[in-house]
Amino acid sequence: MPSNARATHLTRRGLLAAGSALGLGAALAACGTEKKDASTTSEKSGSWEFKDDRGQVVKTKSVPKNIVAFTGTAAALKDFGIEVKGVFGPTYVEDPKTKEKKPDVQAGDLDITKVKVIGNVWGEFKIEEYLKLQPEVLITDMWEKNDLWYVPAEQKDKILKIAPSVALWAADKSMPEVLQRHADLAASLGADVKTKQILDDKARFEAAAERVRKAAKGKKDIKVLIGSGSPDLFYVSTPVRPTDTLYFKELGVNLVVPTKLDQGGWFEGLSWENVDKYAADIIMLDNRTSALQPEALKAKPTWAALPAVKAGQVIPRVTEPVYSYAKCAPLLEDLAKALENAKKVA
Repeated sequence: MPSNARATHLTRRGLLAAGSALGLGAALAACGTEKKDASTTSEKSGSWEFKDDRGQVVKTKSVPKNIVAFTGTAAALKDFGIEVKGVFGPTYVEDPKTKEKKPDVQAGDLDITKVKVIGNVWGEFKIEEYLKLQPEVLITDMWEKNDLWYVPAEQKDKILKIAPSVALWAADKSMPEVLQRHADLAASLGADVKTKQILDDKARFEAAAERVRKAAKGKKDIKVLIGSGSPDLFYVSTPVRPTDTLYFKELGVNLVVPTKLDQGGWFEGLSWENVDKYAADIIMLDNRTSALQPEALKAKPTWAALPAVKAGQVIPRVTEPVYSYAKCAPLLEDLAKALENAKKVA
């Protein structure tokens, strides 16, 4: 990690744009750690404990009901049958003219009118509103060990004293493993993760994975680039750290690997003059509201000149997936379709 505040700020800003993260926050000391694997509610006492991906065993006197979570995590829990009281992170996009609020891509099927949004942008976490929710547990992603995603560094000490925290990996683990961990957490909170709907969603996910594997085997020469656009730079992400691209790689997809990665090992930033450094037949473009979308990128002549763009072989990349089978299956289906239809253009 960067050794000074300025470098840290710049790196985090870049990571946010590139679909990678140096999350914020620290481990909650009060939670402690234990050697045993504790991830379920105690049947005798009614207490709750869960061993998160930091290795910490989080304990409460009863199964938490007042849950506050990062938006994407909350959306995943909803798909597994667990509702939350409040969220932080990109939840809605407000129309500047009508002031109408529409769900952000990371909100999944959350009803944004029924959850309390205590932070909607990077660095925003309203502690007073958090306290009003009487939180019993805070749940979020973890992109770097022991760092809590979207928990602002300058507020983390106060935030983590209010309620215990749970962190689940959103990087460095393959997607199936991350999905299982979210299912485990939901089950510990009382969800039935063996419902017909969830089992059907899982079967769809597994079928989609096989479809990607088959398509990738038949299109070994098709190069796929993982990218994200900002006004000044185009970020080419490494496939070896994000959970989705790591899984794509395991399934045999021929992914572009940038050679000059940032200090965190996430991406390479290219000037728009050098955006054609890596040949690609398909571009998977960061779909988050923090990144430039295809309509905005039309103003970049070098973007329009890329072979994949001219061939219409640009597809959205859900950079921060909602980790439920229902939401991840379509990601694989879209990639499989793109590979099946792709032509060699680079």
